[in-house]
Amino acid sequence: MGPWSLVGLRCVLSALIAGGCLLALRVPVPPRAHWGGLAVVACGVVLGFPLLTSLALQTSSTAHAAVVVGLLPLTTAAFSALRTGARPSRTFWTAAVTGAVAVLGFTVQQSGGALSTADVYLFGALLVCAAGYTEGGRLARVLPGWQVIGWALVFCLPLTVAWTAVALAHESFELTPHSTAGLLYSAIGSQFLGLLVWYRGMAAIGIPKASQLQLAQPLLTLVWSVFLLGEDLTAAAPLTAVAVLVCIAVTQRARG
Repeated sequence: MGPWSLVGLRCVLSALIAGGCLLALRVPVPPRAHWGGLAVVACGVVLGFPLLTSLALQTSSTAHAAVVVGLLPLTTAAFSALRTGARPSRTFWTAAVTGAVAVLGFTVQQSGGALSTADVYLFGALLVCAAGYTEGGRLARVLPGWQVIGWALVFCLPLTVAWTAVALAHESFELTPHSTAGLLYSAIGSQFLGLLVWYRGMAAIGIPKASQLQLAQPLLTLVWSVFLLGEDLTAAAPLTAVAVLVCIAVTQRARG
């Protein structure tokens, strides 16, 4: 299935699940003061990040994309400092920047010194996702994490239904057991359940520290890309991922 169809379908399915939960538990609509933050969550993590990364993965390997997305923790920590006034220690920033430099070095080495179209999509995805994570983490201090992502998905439903209808009419679509499993996992696991626990964690330990835990994502994605997609890894990919993991340990021990 095409990238626009994939993103539209996963959003619609996630919204139906989230809406059913909100309706069953009779959760009231959030106060109007929270709507702006929910809109940022919707634009960033419901629509923007999945679409831009899906477009990037049409020409980029999963391994390359995973390591570039390793910049997301630093981007989120920077957004958090600007939006919420969080002030992590100098040790935290040193480790976060070191991890980001390792990712940038990998990106330049893989692309031969020039950014590809896929890299432009990925860097755009970093910006919108960091904004969505920051707003979601902030809202999770006053709303349960599942309600934050749940309402963001429900508010997007009219748009994503129209989006999906147009995309399916213009992109090739073949529903196989493999594609069905992938679609269901991305809708239920990545889009809803994953963000549910992520926002709860951000509210519990703070946005900057929680963001740095995501430095583990490149290494995990590299492992799964080999087992699930049969991709080959360059020596630089796992080395960069391990360097980033060391930076995680430092950020988690750094005092706020």
